[in-house]
Amino acid sequence: MPEDNLNEMLMMRREKLNELKEMGEDPFLIEKYEYTHHSSTIKENFEELEEKTVSVAGRIMSRRGHGKVSFMDIQDSQGKIQLFVQMNALGEEAYNKLHLLDIGDIVGAKGEVFRTRTGEISIRVKEFTLLTKSLQILPEKFHGLKDQDLRYRQRYVDLIVNPEVKDVFLLRSKIIKAVREFLDNRGFLEVDTPILNTIAGGANARPFVTHHNTLDIDMYLRIANELYLKRLIVGGFDKVYEMGRMFRNEGMSPKHNPEFTNMELYEAYADYKDMMEITEELVAYVAKETLGSTKIEYQGTEIDLTPPWRRITMIDAIKEYTGVDFNTIDTDEEAREIAKAKGLEVDESMKRGHIISEMFEEFCEVHLVQPTFVTHHPVEVSPLAKRNAEDPRLTNRFEAFINTWEIANAFSELNDPIDQKERFKEQEAQRVAGDSEAHMMDLDFINALEVGLPPTGGLGIGIDRLIILLTNQPSIRDVLLFPTMKPIEE
Repeated sequence: MPEDNLNEMLMMRREKLNELKEMGEDPFLIEKYEYTHHSSTIKENFEELEEKTVSVAGRIMSRRGHGKVSFMDIQDSQGKIQLFVQMNALGEEAYNKLHLLDIGDIVGAKGEVFRTRTGEISIRVKEFTLLTKSLQILPEKFHGLKDQDLRYRQRYVDLIVNPEVKDVFLLRSKIIKAVREFLDNRGFLEVDTPILNTIAGGANARPFVTHHNTLDIDMYLRIANELYLKRLIVGGFDKVYEMGRMFRNEGMSPKHNPEFTNMELYEAYADYKDMMEITEELVAYVAKETLGSTKIEYQGTEIDLTPPWRRITMIDAIKEYTGVDFNTIDTDEEAREIAKAKGLEVDESMKRGHIISEMFEEFCEVHLVQPTFVTHHPVEVSPLAKRNAEDPRLTNRFEAFINTWEIANAFSELNDPIDQKERFKEQEAQRVAGDSEAHMMDLDFINALEVGLPPTGGLGIGIDRLIILLTNQPSIRDVLLFPTMKPIEE
């Protein structure tokens, strides 16, 4: 639409508002409207409500006029319904004010439910109230809001003109509710831990930094809630979980957003194998409760979430997909040479464990479409996981993959304070060397481990990624109501 025409139409809406105010009918002064039914309720219960009086409220999405008769489609939170407005029923004075209405205005209407000659369930309006005057123009209804970037920026408009989008977020709510139900039924206690931290801990990630004025200290938005939850296990809780926002100052992609929803749980006297069982049972339960099946389709690929899921060690996965067997490679030098031969960029400071992790990410993840547990990560990339007794270079850890994405991370928690402090020191050395994602030293957490952490299993699940899969959406931005966006310069 030419800009001049657009500006003229916007001005006309303001002129209509001024005309209403001059008539003493400022819609913005109305504080409340009592409605009795939603559109879907009326349609689903037509036989019961036929010729009964109802009141509805919603946004005008279309209107058609024929002299002394007008039709409007209004959209509420559950769908659309047609309003049938006659001058004789509404009154001439009120009817003549309908020209002051525009697409997008929010109205209330009271009248009798009936079916038109064309068979459409409608409301024969007897009372009509303009509740909000829309001063902007909605996208043209036949083309809708197609610009993806604009849809994410103006989600409120997206939800109006693409009402099917609302179904994704209704399903999101059901998925989160089902996760809580599963854990609550297993005796886990939901808790809250700090979002503002003096130490960014619990994961290897670059944090967002802020400043507390009163204390005059820099603080970090949490990158994980792991260390606080494990403190609660030290304190005597046996099963705890928290679901909430995490913040990582990292790149963005179809599966990454700087703020995201994560769930972490910890269970005393359990190990990583117990966490596997919880992971596959939780995902299957949520799928069954929300979709009715453990078999889903994601972007044309059928995925079977039914337990048990495949299990494979990281070293065996590398061997399967590259032919390289790290069981026969013991030195850092040999590992680096193998990686170079495979075309990977290698830093001379990288150890065998780092190479194993890089090889897996580069050559194996792409094959993990069906649910798979990848176990026994190198200790170099697992600073909070317990060492494997048979091979102390590895840890009793797993990542769960679906559709090539990591959706869960878990391990038998490291509860040796001496080993944990040494690993933190190694992480600190990496930070000094320039790795902004390396873990910070947390002496209070070391103190908690010295008080005594029982053998514990811990699990983190990326809730947004799980929701992407279960809602069959192409991007994390499609399952976040307000994804992070770069501001548009005015």
